[in-house]
Amino acid sequence: MESSAAIELAKHVLLTFGLILAFGTVFGLLAQRLKVPDVAVFLLVGMAIGPAAMGLVDIKPGSALNQLILIFGSCYILFDGGASLRLKVLKEVWISIVIMATVGVLITAFITAAAAWYVFSLPFIVALLLASTIASTDPATLVPVFKQVKIKDRVAQTVMSESAFNDATGAIITFVVLGLAMGQGEFSFGTSLLDLGKQAGIGLVAGGVLGYLAALLIAHEKYAFLQEYAPVVTLMAVIGAYLGADGLQASGFMAVFVFGIVIGNKDVFGFEMHEGEQEKMEDFVATTALVMRMFIFILLGTQVDFDLMAKYWLGGVAVVLVFMLVARPATVFLCALPDRRARWSFKEMLFMCWTRETGVIPGALAGLLMGLGAPEAKLIASVTFIAILMTILLQATTTKWLAGKLGLLMDQS
Repeated sequence: MESSAAIELAKHVLLTFGLILAFGTVFGLLAQRLKVPDVAVFLLVGMAIGPAAMGLVDIKPGSALNQLILIFGSCYILFDGGASLRLKVLKEVWISIVIMATVGVLITAFITAAAAWYVFSLPFIVALLLASTIASTDPATLVPVFKQVKIKDRVAQTVMSESAFNDATGAIITFVVLGLAMGQGEFSFGTSLLDLGKQAGIGLVAGGVLGYLAALLIAHEKYAFLQEYAPVVTLMAVIGAYLGADGLQASGFMAVFVFGIVIGNKDVFGFEMHEGEQEKMEDFVATTALVMRMFIFILLGTQVDFDLMAKYWLGGVAVVLVFMLVARPATVFLCALPDRRARWSFKEMLFMCWTRETGVIPGALAGLLMGLGAPEAKLIASVTFIAILMTILLQATTTKWLAGKLGLLMDQS
């Protein structure tokens, strides 16, 4: 009986995967024809085939399967994003990236918290918990958008890098505020700063070391005995970078992103792959990243709780509008404008103000708060999903249009 139940469960999972791939392929082609980022279309597809509508796909947010897809999918998309960055460009803008990924998250959180405190009449610490949950930008959303919409390098790479690096900041702030909101701790600026430095530092080192070792094994003139297995090496190393950093109480996502940067810039370290093997690896990475996008955003769409959102939609929309139109511009101008080395133009900063999509990581944090019984967890989850829907459907779909208006598309150089 148990064996039969296991087989039926396996068949159900296979059917679910087949449906996600089928719908993802059809609507991915549609997004390509419409010339809009596919993540927005996948999100809508998920809402349509989820339990609240057609009921074709129903994977519970708290299930191990869902967490596996979200963690590995986000990791692989981050690796893909890191591999597309160039160290030469990052050298010019690293100050802006560091400030936006740290101080910028705090600025966003406090401005959004003030809006949530006013709109929902919450205790300020609970409003700050809500704001901290959604304060970080989402690399799993932004990386695919910039893969499809070719923005000038320094702008695209700054926004993608910020989104990868600010996850650790957002998570740390969220759990520090959670402890205060539940009366389980006292705030210590020094301790929090030390924790952030530890997570970032270990993540950077773990990703850098694994990236160098992987490059050595797939591209070294003498020791590249795994060159033909380069795609498999990327899979192993993505998993190893995440779990290794996470096991050391550091940011696994940062480790994966840095691993991608090292692999994407392996020529800087003196490693060169044969052209055919390089193309094979790039094709594999691009296809795998596409499949991960389908799974992540279709699943995210299926998990939108319409009943919960309906309860708080008016206040949620008001808070998210402040989040998008006040907090983000304040963050960009306060953090990027002082960076004289980068010499940001007004148009570049205006574009960065509009690119702060919310997605997988804030959604995961909201789910954790629900599981931990945090104060006003349902309200926080509702506003988080409203933020995900509004930022992806409004901002991701208009990225190319705005970049064109501001003269920031690659073909406008």
